[in-house]
Parts: sequence; structure tokens; C-alpha cells
Amino acid sequence: VNTLAVFSQELSVNAPMDFMSLSSYGSGTQTSGQIKVREDLSTDVRGKDILIVEDIVDSGRTLDWLVNELKGRGANSVKVFALLSKPARREVDVKIDYTGFEIPDAFVVGFGMDYDERYRNLNSIAVLKPSVYGN
Repeated sequence: VNTLAVFSQELSVNAPMDFMSLSSYGSGTQTSGQIKVREDLSTDVRGKDILIVEDIVDSGRTLDWLVNELKGRGANSVKVFALLSKPARREVDVKIDYTGFEIPDAFVVGFGMDYDERYRNLNSIAVLKPSVYGN
């Protein structure tokens, strides 16, 4: 949500926005592999050009699922902006059209990203020390 809020403030056009919350993480630092829709879109994407604003792309599985889901719902086109991209962790070849930063294989928190529902409220992005999560 933080990424979308900051991103939308910088737009020079009045574009309609919607929100979808997906999760593939439980209480650990590794993806569960199962995508859970926590909150779905409230608008129909049929015939529309969609820009996904994502905080981080790790394995690529969630993003791949979302792109295919939106295309399956009839979106005219789907492009992706990711604030952070972690190519070393990529398991699925997903196209990221716009990238803020490529980062190394480290677990990051803050600016809306969490570990076990903690640290999400930090106003900057930080690397979580492995001693915190025990890996």
C-alpha cells in the first residue's frame, strides 16, 4: 500500500485505481507457494489497460499468477512496476516493465513490507538481520 500511495502522488494524470491484496508468505521468510487473495478488486478490468504497482518481486510466482489472472479477466494489457526486484530469487520468468531498484538476496522490511506482520510501519526499507528470523 505504501508503494501505491507514494507512486500515485507522483502521477501527472488522474488515473482510476483499485487495490488487490495477495499473499504467499505465512510467518516465515520463504514463500509458501500458494497464493492467497486477501482482498480482491472492486472494479471490472475487462478491456482496460492495467498497471500493477508492486512493492517487491521475489520468486515471481505471485506476480505471474496476478498477470495471468488479470488477463483471464479480460484486461486489454497488463504492465508491471516493481519498487524492488530480487532477480537472484526468481523462480518464474516474469516481465517487469519498470523497476525502481534491483536488490540482492536479503529479506527486507518496512515501507509496507513485513516479517510475520511486524516492521511494516517503518517509513524506510531495511534489511532484516537473519538473527531476527532464525535462518
